[in-house]
Amino acid sequence: MRLERPALLCLAAAWSWSWSWSWSPVISSAHMWTKLILTHHWPVTFCSVEHCRANFSYWTLHGLWPDKGIDCNSSWHFNSSLIEDLLPDMERSWPDLLQPSSARFWKYEWFKHGTCAAQASSLNTQHKYFSKALELYHKVDLDGTLKKFGIRPSEEQYSLSQIEGVIENFYGTTPKIQCVHPKDADRQVLGQIEICFSPDFTLLDCERRGTRGEPSEGGVKPLLSVGGASEFSVCDHDLPVYYPPVS
Repeated sequence: MRLERPALLCLAAAWSWSWSWSWSPVISSAHMWTKLILTHHWPVTFCSVEHCRANFSYWTLHGLWPDKGIDCNSSWHFNSSLIEDLLPDMERSWPDLLQPSSARFWKYEWFKHGTCAAQASSLNTQHKYFSKALELYHKVDLDGTLKKFGIRPSEEQYSLSQIEGVIENFYGTTPKIQCVHPKDADRQVLGQIEICFSPDFTLLDCERRGTRGEPSEGGVKPLLSVGGASEFSVCDHDLPVYYPPVS
């Protein structure tokens, strides 16, 4: 599958308006985070490991993670009534794949990451945090971008460079792409893609470092071994990538 770089660059330039923002957060601490990680996961891969049912045929939101801090304020309780206007979009874009009718996942993301993101004035309420995550998710439109350039779920396999190339050329930034590495398999399974932002919400390169078994940025624990599958970790450039279709 051949990707035409000039065409990608032209489209990226045409979309450059999308990344203009009119405000900046106030840094409230010397230990303030320096990067936000917008993390998407592919439901088919997630559910193949966690034994759930993948009812979504598009990339869903996993979270918006500051690169510093975990559980920064355990007394700041999650209250779903404060994001009532966001709930229809949350259910579509940021679903709990394990317990679809529950707010458990959002509560977890708020405690673990939202209370740390709240060091910035632009994210210092529950509503600001969740609405900004949804805004960035829709603005990035990772699912639409991959499809636009021919990266679709398929029984065919891709090279990691093909997938990275689409993202790097279109957004002008380096992603972090993670896979599941089935035991003794000669391919890896595409599972998670991180797109990074600076504190003023401009695109920023993610750190594309580490090897198999390295946990994701943002202090998130990788998926544990289930049914012979290894951890959900940084993809290997030397293995083909399987992007599994919805059954």
